[in-house]
Order: sequence, then structure tokens, then C-alpha cells
Amino acid sequence: MIFRILRSAWLTTVFLGVLCLPLMQARAEDADPAKLTAAVKDARTTLEQGLRVSEQKGRPISAKFEIADGQLQLSVYTMGRDGFEEVLVDPAAGTVKSAEKITDEDDLAHASAQKAAMEKAKITLLSATERAAKENAGGRAISAIPELKDDHPIAQIAVLRAGGITTVPEKLD
Repeated sequence: MIFRILRSAWLTTVFLGVLCLPLMQARAEDADPAKLTAAVKDARTTLEQGLRVSEQKGRPISAKFEIADGQLQLSVYTMGRDGFEEVLVDPAAGTVKSAEKITDEDDLAHASAQKAAMEKAKITLLSATERAAKENAGGRAISAIPELKDDHPIAQIAVLRAGGITTVPEKLD
């Protein structure tokens, strides 16, 4: 009896491990800064261009380059009349590849927090990103994520430079 229970538990563990392996590999791929850095260096589209082109789908509230399914993508969260959308911009062509309504709970929570910050902002995320890139000559913005700090909106702009990635806080008010 105990042998059957142990065998069932072991088989269940193996089965779940096999199912989760691709997900764990995808998350590890996302978190690999060296792979992201190398891919972004070859991208023709800038974060700023991605923010501009995504405006056709709504007001941009965050943007980032990321590796998904082994490929570089530029993801921009926008808010519009119908809620939040994730706009994927082609990093090679600088055009909108797709736009999908955000339904994942974690993504919705992030988008809601970003919206709260942008509602208090007096300048756009694009302007803040352009300013950060200009202040870091030779650098390239790879993400722009707004947040509230002490009830003031700021954008955390990650800039890729020769020495690595630097995060630059830019005031939005």
C-alpha cells in the first residue's frame, strides 16, 4: 500500500516536472541579461520608437525589451478606452506586430500600478525616456517602467551602456 502511494507521488512529481520544465526555461531565458544585451544591440528599433508607434493603440504606460520564446521583442503596455493592452512592436521593422487585451492577473496588477503613476505624470513616458537616453550619451534605453514614490510619479529607465545596464530614475511631474 505504501509502495503504491510512494510510486504515485513519484510519478506525479516527474509528470509535473516535465510539464513545468519549458516554463522554467522560458523564465530563465527572460532573466538572462547577457542574452538580452546582445539581442538589443542588434535591434534597429529603439525603445523610443516603440513608444511612439504604440500610441496608435492607446497611451503607453510602460515599455521594455525582453526575450520571449528565444526571440527579442519590444513589449509596450498601453491604456485606452477598453482597458489595458500589450502592444508588441517588431524590433527589426519598428511596426506593431500585435496588440492583445491584458487578462493575466499579475500583468493587470502591474498595468494598474503603472496607470496610477502615469495618471499623476505631467510628462509622457516617451519624454522621460528621451531625456534619460540623452543624459546617458552613448547609452540605449531598454525599459521604461513608471511607479509612484512618495506619491510622486517617476519612471525607472534602464539604459544599456558599454559598462552594463544602469537604471536612471526620471521624474514625471
